[in-house]
Amino acid sequence: MNETINASLVEWSRAQFALTAIYHWIFVPLTLGLSFILAIMESLYVKTGDPEWKKITKFWMTLFGVNFAIGVATGIILEFEFGTNWSNYAWFVGDIFGAPLAIEGIFAFFLESTFVALMFFGWNKLSKTSHLFSTWMVAFGANLSAMWILVANAWMQNPVGMKFNPDTARNEMVSFLDVWLSPMAVNKFLHTISSGFVLSAAFVIGISSWYLLKNRNKLLAKRSIAISAVFGMMAILFNIFWGDSSAREIAQKQPMKFAAFEGLYKGQKGAGLTTFAIITASKDDPQYENINNYEYRIELPNMLSYMAYRDFNAFIPGVKDLLDGNKAQGIMAITEKVGRGKLAMQALSDYRDARKAHNKAAADSATKLMDENFKYFGYGYFDNPGNLVPNIPLTFYSFRVMVVLGFFFLFFFAVLLILIYKNRLETSRFWLKIAVVSIPLAYIAEQAGWITAEAGRQPWVIQDLMPTLAAVSQLDTMSVKITFFLFAFIFTLLLIAELKIMFRQIKLGPKDGGN
Repeated sequence: MNETINASLVEWSRAQFALTAIYHWIFVPLTLGLSFILAIMESLYVKTGDPEWKKITKFWMTLFGVNFAIGVATGIILEFEFGTNWSNYAWFVGDIFGAPLAIEGIFAFFLESTFVALMFFGWNKLSKTSHLFSTWMVAFGANLSAMWILVANAWMQNPVGMKFNPDTARNEMVSFLDVWLSPMAVNKFLHTISSGFVLSAAFVIGISSWYLLKNRNKLLAKRSIAISAVFGMMAILFNIFWGDSSAREIAQKQPMKFAAFEGLYKGQKGAGLTTFAIITASKDDPQYENINNYEYRIELPNMLSYMAYRDFNAFIPGVKDLLDGNKAQGIMAITEKVGRGKLAMQALSDYRDARKAHNKAAADSATKLMDENFKYFGYGYFDNPGNLVPNIPLTFYSFRVMVVLGFFFLFFFAVLLILIYKNRLETSRFWLKIAVVSIPLAYIAEQAGWITAEAGRQPWVIQDLMPTLAAVSQLDTMSVKITFFLFAFIFTLLLIAELKIMFRQIKLGPKDGGN
């Protein structure tokens, strides 16, 4: 297999998976954070005995339930697509990718689903403490589900804890702990769930602010804003910290993605962090048509080097360094990596031939050669170095949207806390209106973060080992196109249905009484 594979099939398969993931990610972040906000509110009800807290909890629980149900539906389709559209990938990853997903299904999903039923229908059947326990278990279950999925995704970004088996042509797990607790996995999980917490806080604050603007449900609104502003501030600080840690991990494990974040064409010591820029096609090296460069740029001097290596003068490789190599910095040229990848592929073929001929010496020799070059295996699928560069404008701008909105929410939660402290929240109509607008901004930030992470690692489905062109199933392109538009139609209907139900429930407000 090489770059001559049906490009249309690959692009449509990618588009279908991206469509499903984008829709799924509309629902998941709210589930992650709102479940904990519910648990906190119900804890206050159990502690104080104030029925108003029960009323508040049940109102937000209704919105949680609508979001949870539709999120599950899109998630199931997403997991099925690994087998239907990406069967070569599913085979190549062996038991590594399947293990976290199996754990997610067996433990986290069943934990979450079991206690969801108790949480919704057990108000008058369970004791206060038993019902509270169910609510906390839903919160932990939802986030455990996310953890195992993100562990699997992190392994794709930085494959560790495995060994390639040439007899089966599959990667096999040798250390579950290395897969589970790799720095990439830890950073990805904590950064991702904390972003969901930020979105959930913005969601609750925005709806509560709408109530205050309409002079309705004031007690619910003020209590909900107070809880969510504290929750949101803690979440955004946590999110920024782990986002910074994730950036360092990416700089070291995925330097091409890191260069794409910055639109950094030529590497440099003491690299500046771009705050704003316009990037266009590079005129310096027309051989690589999809490489981009700055047209206009504002930067913070030396800050990119510090962010990546905690050294203001550290060298940050650019796209050109990573393609052409940089001997002074110990960076291997792509052409050499391609050559080593093809050596690994040929060694695998030679190993199989030697095994069939029962030639142990030749098999051992081929195995040794393959092991020496296996970390470049995926490069063997390429001939054109330019195809190893991700979509730089998409990665560059989505990264900046995510970061700018992240700092907006830091400022936003801080202002809210000050207004609450000074007892000026109800009279600050400007900030109440900003709070309502913050709901779509939070969703935009979430999607920008997902696009940054996934588009930035292209063309790899498994970093350095398997490109997307090798991972796709051999399907009829037309069938993928049909299902793409079918899914787009169904998911859009689901989204519209959720929004209509949500808006109706918000307009109705909480039910009178706490029973």
